[in-house]
Order: sequence, then C-alpha cells, then structure tokens
Amino acid sequence: MRLLRIVPSDTKIDFVSKRPFAFGFSILLILISISTFLVQGLNLGIDFRGGVLIEVETNGPADIEKLRDVLGNLGLGEIQVQEFGNPNDVLIRVQQQDGGEKAQQDAVVLIKEALGDYAKEYRRTESVGPTVGAELIRAAILAVSLALGAILIYIWIRFEWQFGVGAIIALSHDVLTTVGLFAVTQLEFNLATVAAVLTIAGYSINDTVVIYDRVREELRRYKKLSIPDLLNLSVNKTLSRTFLTSMTTLIALVALATLGGPIIRDFSLAMIWGVLIGTYSSIFVAVPALLVFKLSRESFSSSDSVDGGEQDT
Repeated sequence: MRLLRIVPSDTKIDFVSKRPFAFGFSILLILISISTFLVQGLNLGIDFRGGVLIEVETNGPADIEKLRDVLGNLGLGEIQVQEFGNPNDVLIRVQQQDGGEKAQQDAVVLIKEALGDYAKEYRRTESVGPTVGAELIRAAILAVSLALGAILIYIWIRFEWQFGVGAIIALSHDVLTTVGLFAVTQLEFNLATVAAVLTIAGYSINDTVVIYDRVREELRRYKKLSIPDLLNLSVNKTLSRTFLTSMTTLIALVALATLGGPIIRDFSLAMIWGVLIGTYSSIFVAVPALLVFKLSRESFSSSDSVDGGEQDT
C-alpha cells in the first residue's frame, strides 16, 4: 500500500539562492516591529496594567455573551468575562480605574449592582495595582529571557558555533516579529501572550534543530558537494516533515481561533503567526545564515565520507 505524499520526496528547490530576498524581507519585518513597538507600544492587558478581578458563582450555567454585554455598558473600560471551571463559575476582570483604591471599589459595587440576582455568590474580589502589574512585566521578561537563554545554550553545546549563531538569529527574528505583530495590530498583550511567545520559541527552535541535524549528517556524508547544494539538499529532505508538522499545527490553531471564543483568540492568532514565521525562519534565515558564517567541513569526521555524486540509501 502506497503512503500518501503531500510533498514529493525528490524535491530540488533552490532555497539558498533566495537568501538576499529573504534577508531583506526579514530585516524589513524586524525594523517595522521595533519602530512600531517604540512609537506605539503594546496594548497591555489587565494582567500588566492592573485592575479588579471578581470570581462569581451564578444561578445556573452562565451566559457569557450576555454578561459581556451587560458589563460592557457600564463605562468601566476593558472588561473580560470568562467561564472558570464549572459552567456556573465566572471570572470577571476589569481594567484599572483612574482615582485610586476608591475608584476600584466603586467599580466593584457597580458590577455587583449590574449582576443583581444573577450572582449567587461572590467567591473572591481582588484588586491588582500598577505595582503588581509592573512586577508581572518584569517576571514575564525574565521568564522569556531565561527560556531563550537555556534554548540557545543547548544549541551552542550541541552544534558548532555557526549553527549556534544561526539559531540565535532565527529565534530572535521570530520573537521580535511576534511582539511586533502585537504592536502593529494592537491586539491585547497579556500573560497568555507571553505563554504564546515561549511556545513559539520552542516550536521554532525545534524546527531549526531538525534541519540542522540533517545538515550535519549530510556534511559527514558528502565531502565533495558544495555547501550551498548541501544546504538545499538538507532542507529538501526535511521539507515533507516541516510542511506536515506546520499544517497539522495550523489546522488546530485555526480551529481555536475561530471556535475558541474571544478569550483564547489572541493567543491562537499569535501562535498562527509563530508557526508561519518560525517555519519561514528555519528555512530562509537559519540555514542561509550558515553560509554567511562560513560553515566548513573541517569540524566533521571523514569516516562517513562518500563521493559527492552518490545519493542516500
């Protein structure tokens, strides 16, 4: 029985020759991301800006859309309403109100009056001040920095230095453009988005490592094949795996973005962008970067050497 092949096994696409266009496009994306971030900034969510959090048990299953409409008309700014565990448990987040602690308490009173008999019990009411929001920002930056640092140390130890530098460039490219996406579109940037950035970093580096592993294998196998041809060969041999992995991930993410509701939509959109840009950078940034940094065969064993014209079995 023949297996279904979406990507032919004998593709011979010349990816490396496209590197001037790819590098130019990537530089443009990064410049747009950084400039927009510096000029416009991010649309920080309640997690970072501070605000009020209320957990409510309702009389019967909560109608989330109706609650959003009722509370959205109170004039309190951004309000998030989501189911929390059971169908009759609701979590309400309200943005920081101007006027100090009294303004936060007034907002709580206004919400309770709007809910009326719809609420059976108020399980907790918490106020997240700007100080806590600033601490969360610092913690998020630290978490992202440590995670990226650990990933890059692993790459540096496992591969030769050219691979390490290429992985750093590709990973930085993906993180910067993801943050830039949120700066340009002004989608809400919250703790879920930080989780998305970390997930994107892991996905991107995994894709890069798979291709780099193939490059290293082919460097040991082919001793007469030119480096550009060898890089193209490596990418083409992993193309089916890269394509299928990206497509199956995208199918799940598109379903989340369209059916998951507004709470998870921004996270899903960030992940969709991350999968696309991560796949692009693994092929068009990470691999051509090896040419820029003069990758050679000197670091590799000659024990597996075969003539450059032979093919893998």
